[in-house]
Amino acid sequence: MTPRRFSQLNAVLDRRQPDLTVLMDDVHKSHNLSAIVRTCDAVGVLGVHAVNPTGEVARHQQRAGGSSKWVGLEIHASVDEACDRLEAEGFQLLAAHQSQTAIDYRAVDYTRPTALVLGSEKRGVGARAAARAHHHLRVPMHGQVASLNVSVAAAVVLFEAERQRAAAGWYDRPRLAGELRARLLFEWAYPRLAGWCRERGRPYPALDERGFLTGDPRR
Repeated sequence: MTPRRFSQLNAVLDRRQPDLTVLMDDVHKSHNLSAIVRTCDAVGVLGVHAVNPTGEVARHQQRAGGSSKWVGLEIHASVDEACDRLEAEGFQLLAAHQSQTAIDYRAVDYTRPTALVLGSEKRGVGARAAARAHHHLRVPMHGQVASLNVSVAAAVVLFEAERQRAAAGWYDRPRLAGELRARLLFEWAYPRLAGWCRERGRPYPALDERGFLTGDPRR
């Protein structure tokens, strides 16, 4: 860990948006998962949620590198479990779903705690997820195709959220709580040592202002 790298990790954490997330309803193709998570990282999403009966999301996350290292994943047993959790935390649920009640994706206030609900590649957002959403979103289409690829739709909506949040100054100040931020910083800076500490129930050692360890937990 170099001081320059440590400074970069700090800067990224300071722009993370803990109240902007994605809920994937059985999205399972690896290239779409990678693209969605990459966009999430780009706009500062801290973690994503998934309902995935096949288990492909977890397998993808385990073997993927790149942006998957920087965006957390929580898997839920059902759509209702995921929606209950997000609603309890104050999130508005916005489904990318071309229904008769869908509104233009730009007509939403994304400075509110927001969870973007995305459906599978074949069937789109499932009936239960669509019913639980507070709003359905549509991206205006002016050509022959009726819908976008799920990862493209995710990027379109999430960058509108980024635009609104940037205008509100939400990337200009840290938005993570101290304990959570300190934990993530250590895990990003020293992933192998963090894993070693977790396996043995050891606390993470403190870091100095340059990112160097102030103690050795293995002693």
